[in-house]
Amino acid sequence: MTKHYLEKILTARVYDVADETPLELASGLSQRLGNHVLMKREDMQQVFSFKLRGAYNKIINLSEKQRKAGVITASAGNHAQGVALAGSSLGITAVIVMPETTPEIKVNAVRGFGGQVVLHGDTYDDALSFALERAGRKGMTFVHPYDDPDVIAGQGTIGMEILRQHPDPIDAIFVPVGGGGLIAGIAAYVKFLRPETRIIAVEPEDTPTLARALEAGERVVLDEVGLFADGVSVRQIGEETFSLARELVDDSVLVSTDEMCAAIKDIFEETRTMMEPAGALAIAGIKKYIAAQGVKDQTLIAINSGANINFDRLRHVTERAEVGERREALLAVTIPERPGSFCAFSAAIGKRAITEFNYRYADDRNAQVFAGIRLSGGDEEKIRIIERLREAGYPVTDLTDNELAKVHLRYLVGGHSSRAEHEVLYRFIFPERPGALHDFLTALGSRWNISLFHYRNHGSAHGRILAGIQVPPQERDELGRSLEALGYQHWEETENPVYRLFLA
Repeated sequence: MTKHYLEKILTARVYDVADETPLELASGLSQRLGNHVLMKREDMQQVFSFKLRGAYNKIINLSEKQRKAGVITASAGNHAQGVALAGSSLGITAVIVMPETTPEIKVNAVRGFGGQVVLHGDTYDDALSFALERAGRKGMTFVHPYDDPDVIAGQGTIGMEILRQHPDPIDAIFVPVGGGGLIAGIAAYVKFLRPETRIIAVEPEDTPTLARALEAGERVVLDEVGLFADGVSVRQIGEETFSLARELVDDSVLVSTDEMCAAIKDIFEETRTMMEPAGALAIAGIKKYIAAQGVKDQTLIAINSGANINFDRLRHVTERAEVGERREALLAVTIPERPGSFCAFSAAIGKRAITEFNYRYADDRNAQVFAGIRLSGGDEEKIRIIERLREAGYPVTDLTDNELAKVHLRYLVGGHSSRAEHEVLYRFIFPERPGALHDFLTALGSRWNISLFHYRNHGSAHGRILAGIQVPPQERDELGRSLEALGYQHWEETENPVYRLFLA
């Protein structure tokens, strides 16, 4: 079978529209991980994804009769753009059926590449059923996104380029997996010529399509798939792709959403390019593989498969990247409810960068603080911090891997308080530096009780704080003079309607 695919890959017609993408050294990652890490930059294709290769190779191999009838596919992602561009390049009608829920940016992208968009149904399955029905009724050729020999061969040209670009030994190639077309094509070529090179599949933990099939020895249908890495959100691996993968894939790695976000950040720091979640899977897999296996000085190649990320997802990526990289610890800490407690707690943390600090006054005994702490030593440093806080008498709960805390709690700490008498609300901005939060608390002093506190900083040049302070009316002028002496920009927000509605 692999010899048959070797011939198909060597004769694949992809370079009329596809580029031979560079194989680049990730110098920062290589140094940090102690291995030689290279990235195959498929995000640099004109459709920002490898999918163009397989789509074009499929369409150009059609008969004249099939070309005249046109092609059709169902997709809301990178395959749609590949088919649209391939069809327009060859002067062939290309119909792309997309769910009605598809974001407008993706619909416009397909139209921009020359595809005829048909919106149908609420889900991909609805669009697929419609596309197959229309293909049969009008005699059009359905271009499968992965389970087709010509599509597989087109994707396999990536493997051909890798071996030509890197003639020296390669220890492993890490490939993102959805339906399996990419890994099947790469593995078919590489394993025929370099059987010693390991082919390692990388999938999201919530969409282990290939991993579950390999465990079962047959294709399985997942009950649910994750939505974050939508480029690989496939319930069942293809029949032809699984036949190849079962024979040729050496291992699989499953990664979390946080680990994908961290990998997106890693790639951005190397290339100044923002990957889509599926496009960063391979780098996330390399990092997890190195941590688990302890390998050193190996040559490891990642397929950066695509960069079609929606802009509105960047906030989620940046929020989760620090935790995924184990550069941030999230802790719930109980401190005494009395003036000066915040300052003492900050001193116990030490001269570390604080990413988040949330608190709302509830009763006269204890205060529950939600704190984010920047880490430079990963989980080992986090353990030391927790031990130090507990030795200082602070009860601590580690929330770093708590999904409820990461997704919801960090935005919900607060609320109304009937006990916060004489509370005034101030907003502060001050230059950010390690220890700045502790300096702020020290300068504020311990005369007045802090009844609300919200602080967040993820690398910006200025720290921003919202603080509620319990100050009797006769002491307000004195507070004002103290705040002026601090030297920080500040604004009183006590009359702000947001405070009145949600916090007072």
